[in-house]
Amino acid sequence: MDNNLTGLRKKISQKRLKLAVVGLGYVGFPLALEFAKKKVKVIGIEIDAGRLHSILQRKSYISDISNQELKKALSGGYFCASSSFTQVRQADAVLICVPTPLKGKYLPDISFIKNAVSQVALNLKKGALVILESTTYPGTTDEVILPLLESGGLRHGEDFYLCFSPERIDPGNSKYPLSKIPKVIGGVNKEAGLLGKAVYEIIVNKVVIVSSTRVAEITKLLENTFRIVNIGLIDELAMMAHKMKIDIWEVIDAAATKPFGFMPFYPGPGVGGHCIPKDPLYLYWKARKFGFKSRFIKLASDVISYMPGYVVKRLAEALKAEGLEVKGSNILLIGLTYKKDVKDLRKSPSLDIFEILKKERARVSYHDPLIPYLKFAELNFKSLPLTQANLHKFDCVVIATDHSKIDYNLILRSAKMVFDARNIYKGKAERKIIKL
Repeated sequence: MDNNLTGLRKKISQKRLKLAVVGLGYVGFPLALEFAKKKVKVIGIEIDAGRLHSILQRKSYISDISNQELKKALSGGYFCASSSFTQVRQADAVLICVPTPLKGKYLPDISFIKNAVSQVALNLKKGALVILESTTYPGTTDEVILPLLESGGLRHGEDFYLCFSPERIDPGNSKYPLSKIPKVIGGVNKEAGLLGKAVYEIIVNKVVIVSSTRVAEITKLLENTFRIVNIGLIDELAMMAHKMKIDIWEVIDAAATKPFGFMPFYPGPGVGGHCIPKDPLYLYWKARKFGFKSRFIKLASDVISYMPGYVVKRLAEALKAEGLEVKGSNILLIGLTYKKDVKDLRKSPSLDIFEILKKERARVSYHDPLIPYLKFAELNFKSLPLTQANLHKFDCVVIATDHSKIDYNLILRSAKMVFDARNIYKGKAERKIIKL
């Protein structure tokens, strides 16, 4: 144990370690390149052929990584990618960054983690450090990952070390790049935690060690549960305020003048992305295993899930006031991605609105500068150019995602009606503007 531990510590301190990053998605890809920038040799393991092809073509498929950054990492010899897990045999540290979706609405699916770890276990060299970054329920690292890694005869603390460190990457957030986001890490034992801390200190300004992998796992779930509960609350208050004929946006701005005890959250057409819609439900599921039902989590999730339908309901009311129905109306959706200025459609509420409108037999088009083409329900759509003539054809324009590179003044001048789900027209009280 001492030789393995001492050797790994020395490699880390001298940045001579080789790193394998399993899963080159929105978490693993930026992480891999950040280590490569620090002259750490990184092998990216990715089984998606499309992603591997893009990397070989030196073309980034993630908006936070430029083609130039990718070219530099590849040319410098500090980054390469492969689909073969045999590359893990070279690695002193293995970071696992694979998806953790849901089965249905409430059941965690950790099959991607199990598959990746099983492959890592077959190729793990003695003395290596394994860190799981994929968001999951508390107990996964100890109860699932550790037995899988030991199934081939290796023993933790003697032949390898294991940690959990929750990913905290925020796509599109230039204020907080990866290096400025503190890293939380919990090891299966003290030595593993210290090794993990030393690895992340190569790229991150601050690393916080917690007492166990379970604490690290639930930390990420707390962060996103805090957000989903507050977003669900403000969405519910927005619906309530509309009934009372009160502008919820003005209320939030007024409450935010209090310098303590209040944090502003804003309503919207729903929540998308890979974290907030599902992560709290991992905690909800795990809590039920202990006989505890987290009512806040479920209620917040249900409220947020209702928001795309609520947007269509409000839209129907606005059209009815003009003598129109949703059926047969021409509707233009502005923004399809789940988040402003981020090219990511995962669980986007805009797509839910799109689907509901199509089911209601509206004639739906969209404009999104980041999504030029869309295949939806076996149909092909193309982003419609924003021109005065095009805008005037629609009965209503729905602002679902507030991308920066959109001419909102042109929309307001040219559209017959605007449903503003993002408070773009803050302070404007024109009759044609309907606010969420």
